[in-house]
Order: sequence, then C-alpha cells, then structure tokens
Amino acid sequence: QVQLVESGGGLVQAGGSLRLSCVASGRAITSDAMGWFRQAAGKEREFLATINWRGSITSYADSVKGRFTISRDNAKNTVYLQMNSLKPEDTALYYCAAQTAGSYDYWGQGTQVTVSS
Repeated sequence: QVQLVESGGGLVQAGGSLRLSCVASGRAITSDAMGWFRQAAGKEREFLATINWRGSITSYADSVKGRFTISRDNAKNTVYLQMNSLKPEDTALYYCAAQTAGSYDYWGQGTQVTVSS
C-alpha cells in the first residue's frame, strides 16, 4: 500500500508560479512511474504529466507543456510539479498518482490551486 499526500497548492495571480509536492509513505515508490492530474469544477479529471521511475523520461499534456515540469527525488520518496506562467484556467484540484502494473492504482487527496486573473 502506498499513501500519497499532496501539498503546495494555494492562491496565486495569473502569471505566477507554484511548486506542488507529493510525498509517498507506506513503501518506496522508486520502482513506480508517477503522474500528476487535475480536476476542475464540473470537468473530468485531466492528465498533466508523468515521469518514469528513474526520472529520465517525462511526458506532458499539451495544455501544460512548456509551463509545467515534473520531477522526482527518490531518496525523499517525493514527486514534484513545478508550475510556471499559471493561468486562470489552471484552477483545479491537483492530484498525484502512483502507477503500478500499468495503471494508476494509488491516488492522493489532492491540493487546490486557484489562479486569479
């Protein structure tokens, strides 16, 4: 079992930056790919970014490519999402997830990001 806890969300003005963290406990996530997702009010959950177990391969949704950066520190059992040039449409609840056996099986509770115009 893996427990994931996100933090770092908050209120920021458009054009600002935030860094989200996702700390895992229960077991090491060193062999798991990790992902970030978000869900805005009234919308479906949206994939944002993923990173492989080594941190050597990343992939992003077009909506955040060039603005968001996913990274990980396996020694700290932590995954990060650096978000720059934030827009009001980035307002959402942000989740991290651990991928095991090809699917995202473990999810955090989310951290709220609100971007004001």
